[in-house]
Amino acid sequence: MKVSNWVASAAILVCSLSMANAQVTSTGSITGPNGQTATRTTTRGDGNVNSTLTGPNGETATRTVTGRGTGDVNASVTGPNGQTITRNTTRGGGNVSSTVIGPNGQTATRTVTGRGTGNVNATATGPRGGVVTRSRHRY
Repeated sequence: MKVSNWVASAAILVCSLSMANAQVTSTGSITGPNGQTATRTTTRGDGNVNSTLTGPNGETATRTVTGRGTGDVNASVTGPNGQTITRNTTRGGGNVSSTVIGPNGQTATRTVTGRGTGNVNATATGPRGGVVTRSRHRY
């Protein structure tokens, strides 16, 4: 292989790797019928998403998602009053488990087992302890 071909191949590889890990930021705005404007700025990269929404009065809300593309995805939303809701989701082996934690510390969970087997069970537990189960069987 000629040195020039090797250098060109290496340069293309380095550029493609650097682009694969790049962060992309986008900004958009919307103006309502009364002329007030809200703006959202979103940054995506490395399986993470961070968004900030700024309302017409300067109040902000944020949304953060980490672990996209993995088996463990965490998301949180914080409103303009500082209260946060968090969702943690784990996937693997045909099972999915999610927990939502509200601003007052209350939790709700949902677990799905047996995906891809024809026998799927889903169980949801609410913040007050109520449980709902659904089973689906395919023959």
